[in-house]
Amino acid sequence: MSTEKPFILFEKVKSVVTDTHRTVVRNINAAMVYAYFQIGRMIVEDEQNGQQRADYARETLLKLSVALNNEFGKGYSVSNLEYMRNFYLIYQNRISQSPTGKFESTFGLSWTHYVQLLKIKDAQEREFYEIECLNNNWSVTELKRQFNSALYERLALSKDKEEIRQLSASGQQIEKPTDLLKSHYVLEFLGLEESAKYSESDLEAAIIDKLENFMLELGKGFLFEGRQRRFTFDGDSFFVDLVFYNRLLRCFVLLDLKIGKLTHQDIGQMQMYVNYYDRRIKLHEEKPTIGIILCKEENRTVIEFTLPEHNEQIFAKEYKAVLPSKDDLKKQLE
Repeated sequence: MSTEKPFILFEKVKSVVTDTHRTVVRNINAAMVYAYFQIGRMIVEDEQNGQQRADYARETLLKLSVALNNEFGKGYSVSNLEYMRNFYLIYQNRISQSPTGKFESTFGLSWTHYVQLLKIKDAQEREFYEIECLNNNWSVTELKRQFNSALYERLALSKDKEEIRQLSASGQQIEKPTDLLKSHYVLEFLGLEESAKYSESDLEAAIIDKLENFMLELGKGFLFEGRQRRFTFDGDSFFVDLVFYNRLLRCFVLLDLKIGKLTHQDIGQMQMYVNYYDRRIKLHEEKPTIGIILCKEENRTVIEFTLPEHNEQIFAKEYKAVLPSKDDLKKQLE
């Protein structure tokens, strides 16, 4: 008897079981979130009906916590009950009542996700991260990382007020080359110290070693095409450090890594790379190639006078080896 047939059967059965487990977990998460929302509503209504003072309300939560933990086990600490209360206050417009009298919710994340979102005070920023979690299937760990690296502020700093409002309403939308860009890129996951001496080869090797993290930092729609892509003119060879393809913009994205201050020679070199890809590599139906010079220090004057005024192909952006100060970025944004 062939061993291939039982193996194929196993894969089919495995697929069904795996999908069922995922559906069960998803349904359990949805039910838990809805239950916590209802608990929060009851706590708020109890406070409002009793006109409770803050200290009395705290005592009520403490007693409720003890009773619930005794009945159902862990998970109902005072802090968690306070999260449920705040969850209801912030998201109460997410529940609607159907004609049959059944309550329907529009929650799409786990309770752990919502606990992290509740820690974000600014409503627009909170809505942005919720949308990005839903659209990109972020884990809680990735949500924490993106928040700590100030993704919202770094995107918002390069946008006008209307575009910032769109961030909180729709998340990050990739429709033109500048939509890909952040004010700077944060590479703390590489483990390189800000003041440490390392070569461009070291930086590239660290990125390749943490390629998944790096692509998450780049943003949406990126596919890795290769490193040190070589082309030759009249016997001289040139190498593009990193080559990506963005499926949303349908174009190549070339990255050149620089550990020092940006020079006009760096920009000229990237212009050559972009021209080569546009004329020799990209297909007719694909969009123009984008070049990003990732450098330790920008030189805004050199950028301004080297590139055309309405440039939409070549960009220079700083990278940081450590997490930025969210407070400083918020002040810049304000």
